[in-house]
Amino acid sequence: MIILSTARKVSEADLSPSIGVLESWGLKVKMGSSIGPEDHQFAGPDALRREDFQRSLDNPEIKAVLFARGGYGSVRVLDALDWTHFQKSPKWLAGFSDVTIFHSHIQAQFGIPTLHGVMPSIFRFDEKGSLAQETLRKALFGEPLEYQSPQQGELVRIGNGEGIVVGGNISILYSLLGSVSDIHTDGKILFLEDLDEYLYHVDRMIISLKRAGKFKNLKGLVIGGLTDMNDNDVPFGKTSEEIVMEHVAEYSFPVCFNFPAGHLRDNRALRLGTEASLSVTTKEAVLKFK
Repeated sequence: MIILSTARKVSEADLSPSIGVLESWGLKVKMGSSIGPEDHQFAGPDALRREDFQRSLDNPEIKAVLFARGGYGSVRVLDALDWTHFQKSPKWLAGFSDVTIFHSHIQAQFGIPTLHGVMPSIFRFDEKGSLAQETLRKALFGEPLEYQSPQQGELVRIGNGEGIVVGGNISILYSLLGSVSDIHTDGKILFLEDLDEYLYHVDRMIISLKRAGKFKNLKGLVIGGLTDMNDNDVPFGKTSEEIVMEHVAEYSFPVCFNFPAGHLRDNRALRLGTEASLSVTTKEAVLKFK
C-alpha cells in the first residue's frame, strides 16, 4: 500500500499513528513523494502530485492507494492521468471527500470498484474500536460489509432496492455534472454526503442533480453525514435533510438519512461500484454489499 495526496498538503508526522495500524493489518506501507512537500495549500505542485499518483497506478507491486486527505486539488491532476495500467490491473483506491473526483471518474469511465472510507490525516486511525478503521480493513481484504443504521420514521421512505452503489461528496458530484467524470445513476443506489455548506447551496446542488436526471431511475438513496451545515441571517427554512426529501418526493425509491459515512468520526467504508441491497423501514436502514 502507498499513502499519497493529490490535494491538500500533509506531513509524514501527521500520518505516523495510521502507519502502525495499517502495518498491524499485515500491509507494507510506503509514503508517496507527495507526502511532505508544500505548494501553498497543495501537497506540492500539480506535476508532482500527478506523477506520484501515476507511478502508483502503474506500479504492479502497489496493491492499494490510500489518499492521505482531501481538501481541494485532485481535479487539477485528473485529466493528465493515464489509466491504461489501472484498467488492465485494478487496485484499491481508498478515500473520500475530494477523492470523490476519482470515484466518480472511475465509475463513469471504467466501472471498477473503489473504496469510500476513512483517510489517515482527517480522522486518525489511532482510536481503539473505531468502526471507520475496522470497516476499511474489511473492505480492503474483501470481508463482508453490512450496516444497520437507526432511522426516524418521518425522515425516511420505506422500501427495498438492489443495485451498484455510486456517489460520494455532493459538492464534487455537482462540480462534475456534464463532464466525462459525471457518474451514471440509472438502476443504482446513490450515496451522498457533504460538509460545511450553506443550506441554500445544498438546495441548489440537489436541484441540479435532479435536473440532470440523477434521481430519475434510482434503486435507492442513502444520505450520509450532512455535517456542520450553515444558514444565512434570513433562515432558509428547511434542514438539509428536508431539502433532500422535498426534491425526491415524486419518486418511489427507498430513502434513508444519517447513514454512518461521510465527514463523521463513524465514517464506515463503502465499496463503490459493487452490488448492494438496501432495505429501509421506519426504524432502520440496512445496506448489505454482495
